[in-house]
Amino acid sequence: MSFIRFIQPIVRHLRFVIAAALCLTLVVSNSFPAAAIGSSKSSPTEGTTQLNKIQKKTDEVARSAPPNLKEVQSESERGLNEVQGDADKNKMKRPENSQNATSVIDKVEDYLGKVTGDK
Repeated sequence: MSFIRFIQPIVRHLRFVIAAALCLTLVVSNSFPAAAIGSSKSSPTEGTTQLNKIQKKTDEVARSAPPNLKEVQSESERGLNEVQGDADKNKMKRPENSQNATSVIDKVEDYLGKVTGDK
């Protein structure tokens, strides 16, 4: 019985600290938006022309009869897929254009090397 009396004030304070930490976490996570680290800023109007082309193509396909297999295959051979075509194909990351990219493993090894003093 004396153990419960001894531990009760500690538990009460610990409960308050946990509640305060959770509230602070909620406030901070809602106050600061997610940061896209290492990404370049783009113009809001940059992608609208390609989206308009894709939307026009989608509307055309929706108004016409369903395409047959040969039409779908011929359209998809031109680019990434049937609707998108080759829009933004040069912006996509592929092994052909990522030869000089640094992998996450390399970044972590570099950072750990700096921390431990090996580099």
